[in-house]
Amino acid sequence: MRDRTTGTTDSTAAHTGPAGPGGRGRTGALAVLAALTVAAATAGCTAQAAGQTHSAASAPPAPSQPADTATEDAKPADTPAPAPVTSSPDLPDPSGSPGTTAPPSPTPDPQGETLMANGSQGRQVRELQARLRQIGHFDRSPTGYYGSVTAASVSSFQSKRGLVRTGRTDTLTWRKLLGMTREPTAGELDPPTTRPAAKPDKRCLTGRVLCISKNSRTLSWMIDGRVVSSMDVRFGSQYTPTREGTFSVYWKSRDHVSTIYHTPMPYAMFFSGGQAVHYSADFAARGYDGASHGCVNVRDKAKIAALFDQVRDGDKVVVYG
Repeated sequence: MRDRTTGTTDSTAAHTGPAGPGGRGRTGALAVLAALTVAAATAGCTAQAAGQTHSAASAPPAPSQPADTATEDAKPADTPAPAPVTSSPDLPDPSGSPGTTAPPSPTPDPQGETLMANGSQGRQVRELQARLRQIGHFDRSPTGYYGSVTAASVSSFQSKRGLVRTGRTDTLTWRKLLGMTREPTAGELDPPTTRPAAKPDKRCLTGRVLCISKNSRTLSWMIDGRVVSSMDVRFGSQYTPTREGTFSVYWKSRDHVSTIYHTPMPYAMFFSGGQAVHYSADFAARGYDGASHGCVNVRDKAKIAALFDQVRDGDKVVVYG
């Protein structure tokens, strides 16, 4: 049977001898010694459990472990901590050491930056059209406006050269076009009209005349049978046709705005009621996809501006089919 006070068995008490004054003293000493032994043993377990650092000086060194098998829970106390990690799958390794993965960079457009697209206008567009015409991808004279026809021509060129068909002129498309063509001449950049001007009507051969052909869709400014300048024009629809016949300019209005449709009519030269020759931004943008309300629209603003300065009130206007 275990003694509740000392934690010893009955056999331990048998070795202390009989009870008595001396026996009780010896028994008490043995009890105190046993208690101290139990306390010392308990204190030692608690220190180890609390942490190895308290007993590292007296304890034998722990056997070393390979670095690749060590864990935070079983790492030797004298093993130096690993260097901080400086690379990850999401960041480039500053040391440039192999085995690291650089972050994926944005994929650039393989055909480069867009230089011209639908709605662009100006001298570079005119050059683009002239160069496309040199190699058979643009079947008319340059207009300086990037519309659906130009976009289709660029798309055709891109397809022929193995490029992505976007219809936009990007850096790669432009570079390839420059390498296949020569610099356009002044005549190629600024031809008189998109289409050849018609043979002048006989009524246009004398005096100062705005000679306007519906068949060729051109206007020729003529003085005594000589063509001074020509330009593309468009006319009214079947519901608002442009009248044919011989007329004369009776009023000029540089910054005119229609009182009926409330649309700008710059450089207007009236010849028959409310019908006039004037610049049309819609014609410049849409080409022959649209129509006027009866006026003669001009899409080249520079040419109509120069013509406006030359024409006088009373000059003849001939409109013929």
